[in-house]
Amino acid sequence: MILVAITVLLSHPKFSVFGIELTPVLITAMISEMFYLFLDEVVGLLMVFLIGLSLYLSSYITSQEIVVWLSIGIGLFVTGWIIQLIVHYLEGKKPAFIDGIIGLVIGSLFVVVEVLFLLGVKRYWKQEIHAFCKQKNKYEGLEK
Repeated sequence: MILVAITVLLSHPKFSVFGIELTPVLITAMISEMFYLFLDEVVGLLMVFLIGLSLYLSSYITSQEIVVWLSIGIGLFVTGWIIQLIVHYLEGKKPAFIDGIIGLVIGSLFVVVEVLFLLGVKRYWKQEIHAFCKQKNKYEGLEK
């Protein structure tokens, strides 16, 4: 929801560079997609698909009158953050973006990887992450 909201809100202004029409969201999407592909090809391709889908939805939304697309974009953004903060409160964990801007970049990646874990994909990642967290918690005296 937040990803779609961001793609909607960054779809304007439009500008042209060497005859190519660009928007802030296209530049941001290209950089993000390169980052995701650098991390892992399979997960990166899945993120490219999801960002592409988000861009497609945002192009439809932003083709509406300005009041409509701005209302939808802001509404999705605020609703998404409210849900995000409620879930983090219920988990008893602070959102990753509080520690730095990179948390905003990897937020959607985190959700995608969690879904892959639920589907049984990238099991070795899950094992490595749990081992790392267990060791870190032991080092910091947080192990239960």
